[in-house]
Amino acid sequence: MVVRLFAENDIDSMVEIWLAGSKEAHRFIPAEYWESNRSVMKETYLPMSQSYVLEAEGAIAGFISMVDDYLAALFVSPAEQGKGYGKILLNYVKNQKETITLKVYQENDHAVRFYQKNGFVIASEAVDENTSSKEYVMVWNKKD
Repeated sequence: MVVRLFAENDIDSMVEIWLAGSKEAHRFIPAEYWESNRSVMKETYLPMSQSYVLEAEGAIAGFISMVDDYLAALFVSPAEQGKGYGKILLNYVKNQKETITLKVYQENDHAVRFYQKNGFVIASEAVDENTSSKEYVMVWNKKD
């Protein structure tokens, strides 16, 4: 298993992991929303982020994307979840940062608990302007 900077030819796999993971974790948002954002993810969001992929047995099992100190995406393929890959990816960027901020849907209990177990605290609440779903703004500080 290896974590490495993503390459251009990884983007299609990353988008598929993002799409499958988004549909699975966010069942409270219509699947059509995620499908309609596939090209934006591929052409805008991933290219503007500093992304790292986790390869396991020669295939991409997950990825993490940062925009400065903002965790923009952390997704593990649904078939690969439960193996600690999310924690490995998160620790990889935590080793490079002093502070990380993220937004997570409040209804995504699994993700909220994951981030809390990994040292993030809820700093505030927000509403996602695209989905009208409530979110938590969570923060991690290296010194805490």
